[in-house]
Amino acid sequence: MALGLRPAGPTGEVDERPADEPGSALERSGSRGVLARRILRLPLTGLLPLFAYLTLFFVVPTVGVLVQAFQGPGGRPSLANLRAATTGVYLHALVVSVELSTVSAVVAAVLGTLAVVALTGKRGGPLSRLAAGLAAVLANTGGIPLAFAFIATLGNFGVVTGLLGHLGLDPYRHGFTLYSVTGLVVVYQYFLIPMMVLVMLPAVEGLRREWREAAESLGATGPRYWRHVGLPLLAPTFLSGLLVLFADAFAAYATAAALAGGVIPLVPLDIGNLVSGNVVANQANLGDALGVEMVVLVVLVASCYSLVVRRRARWLR
Repeated sequence: MALGLRPAGPTGEVDERPADEPGSALERSGSRGVLARRILRLPLTGLLPLFAYLTLFFVVPTVGVLVQAFQGPGGRPSLANLRAATTGVYLHALVVSVELSTVSAVVAAVLGTLAVVALTGKRGGPLSRLAAGLAAVLANTGGIPLAFAFIATLGNFGVVTGLLGHLGLDPYRHGFTLYSVTGLVVVYQYFLIPMMVLVMLPAVEGLRREWREAAESLGATGPRYWRHVGLPLLAPTFLSGLLVLFADAFAAYATAAALAGGVIPLVPLDIGNLVSGNVVANQANLGDALGVEMVVLVVLVASCYSLVVRRRARWLR
């Protein structure tokens, strides 16, 4: 058996161990260990669990929806579902959903921003911290409990409705009803305004006091400071928050189902009815086609959000 001579070691002696002795296996395992440690040191290695999570719970369901949306009877490829999803009552539901989400997002964005600006005078104080904590809780409150809370408050026989009725200001006698698009706009503010507060609070607190003092030293009044300095700096953050609110309002399901199920045509409600077979049996693929509409809309919103975030990053440099 030929000896695999090795380079001389530190003592000058030549290692004459055969290449197939256990020492070479240990060296190979050691090299594999070094390679594994190098892989673990790669920047993206820590993101592997996140990638796995996104793949299982976002990519795979999205691909499934896309595939089933293009399937007709018998599993044959067809565009009939997409044509049906963009015509008739389903097109009307899409229009109503976009209008509801737009109005809700705009109102919440304006009110949330004004609330944050009002809190800037208490920067770092207990009121600001309390507002941030409450906003974090309320932004994640929704669903059926929120709908029932508003029914007990502003419903036909709600507490606030009764009090306003005793004062001669019954809103239901003036055309308002909780079970309408206007009512949903009011209900959505409960979790959209706190979300906007969370988005805008760091940006408003990031406005340096020196910038306002410099503007005032040049003769700028409060409104002129906000017009020429404050609002341009906050505009990218405001627009990004507006897009987030729009997407959140568009995808809301449980609250709308509890308040306006069967009354207001909305895309999420139509998807739930079609998938569960409450309208017509064997129409799940049509529900997937409506889901494709939502995916396309969310992708457009996310693309706009990415552009706005890039612009905001330029301001922060």
